[in-house]
Amino acid sequence: MDLRAEILKEHSRVQSEKIAKWIGNNPDRFKEFMHLFLNDEYRVVQRAAWVLSVVAEKHHELALPYLPAMVKKMSEPGVHVAVKRNVVRILQFIEIPEELHGDIMNACFDLLGDLKETIAVRVFAMTVLANLAKTYPDIKQELRTIIEDELSHEPSKAFIARSKQLLKNL
Repeated sequence: MDLRAEILKEHSRVQSEKIAKWIGNNPDRFKEFMHLFLNDEYRVVQRAAWVLSVVAEKHHELALPYLPAMVKKMSEPGVHVAVKRNVVRILQFIEIPEELHGDIMNACFDLLGDLKETIAVRVFAMTVLANLAKTYPDIKQELRTIIEDELSHEPSKAFIARSKQLLKNL
C-alpha cells in the first residue's frame, strides 16, 4: 500500500479504518505510518491523526514507543487540532510511562486551561489529568479548581458531563 497516497485519498471514517486495518498489529507498518504522522506536511498529519487513534485503540502497545514524539507533536505551535484531539484521546486509555508523566501533565494542563481550545481536546485532557491524579494526588486541587471555574462560565454539555463524572473521584 502507498500509505501516504491512501491517507490523502479520502478523509473519512471508512478510509481511516481501512488504513488502520492494513497497519493492524504490524510494528513495521506502524513505524512507516508514524514517520508520516510525525514528519509529513500539514494535511497528511491531520488525516493521519484519525488513523492513529483507530490503530492505538486496538493496539495501544504499538503507540507506546512513540509517546514522547506524539506528545511533542501535539504541543507544536500551529499543529492541527486533530493531532491534539487524537493524541490526548489515546492518552486517556493507556498506561502512561512514568518518565512522561511530567510532560503530559504540563501539556494537558495547558490544553485544559486554553479557553480557545476545542471542547473535545479539553475534555480529553481533563480525563488524562484525572487519571494521573491517582498517582499524583497533589494535582487534584488544581484540577478541581480549573474544572469548577469552567463550570461557572456556561460550559458545554460535554464538559459538564465529563466533569461531573471526574469530580466524584477527585
